[in-house]
Amino acid sequence: MLRIFISSHGHFASGMKSSVEILMGPNPRITVFDAYVDQDSVQEHLDEFYSTVEPDDQVLLLSDLYGGSVNQVMYTYLTKPNTTLIAGVNLALVLELSVKEEIDPEDLEALVEQSRSMLRIVPFDTSDQEEEHDDFF
Repeated sequence: MLRIFISSHGHFASGMKSSVEILMGPNPRITVFDAYVDQDSVQEHLDEFYSTVEPDDQVLLLSDLYGGSVNQVMYTYLTKPNTTLIAGVNLALVLELSVKEEIDPEDLEALVEQSRSMLRIVPFDTSDQEEEHDDFF
């Protein structure tokens, strides 16, 4: 089974889980930890999480920022079996992963690439504004 652990600086991780639950419903395979909001540590929560991981589970560790302190702690867990770490996650990626029971490396790479494409500058299109304006008259 695919297990997902999301951790971040502040409440980003729990916000991601909240968004997933609003859009997709509850998902018990997602565990989150918001770092630096209390005295708990990422390591404590990862140790607790791994105590529930079964030998045949696939684990995805998701962090908010590549090279950040949360990511650095998560990196040390790459020695655990069937564990992959992805940094710089966004909601698009978490939504896609939330519906997977398992994922192979090629599909995971494709999902990461797809989620990158969701980050973009959205230009204002004045033709949209004129069309909306016409609807009101």
